[in-house]
Amino acid sequence: MRNLLTTGEAFLKALTARDFKRMGTFLVPDVKFRALLPPGSFEWNGPAAVIENLSSWFGSAEDFEVLDSQIEEVNGRLRLAYKFRLRPHPFKPGSGWHVIEQQLFCDGGAEALIGIDLLCSGFLPEIENK
Repeated sequence: MRNLLTTGEAFLKALTARDFKRMGTFLVPDVKFRALLPPGSFEWNGPAAVIENLSSWFGSAEDFEVLDSQIEEVNGRLRLAYKFRLRPHPFKPGSGWHVIEQQLFCDGGAEALIGIDLLCSGFLPEIENK
């Protein structure tokens, strides 16, 4: 039997696999998606908007690595965190490696997420250790 935590695990697994179609199956039709991104705050509604945004950020990467991911339930809310390394930057073709970290706080139930609040570091150029 699924609960909020296992729903979140399935959503995160689909995201890290960049299986955006599958990711959408874990969202209710009127999911609320709020994001605080480096350019400002944004709000969208519906699975298509969630999928469109996440796929625009991660879907076109030629190289994509999961550096870290975490998931836990916090008093009835779900916290997802992940750090990805990818290239090129999704909006700067031909660029090198970038690292991005996002924190998501989600509401939902056993079948799907009904709300996602996302905080994003932005795409940061990887600093080479010398």
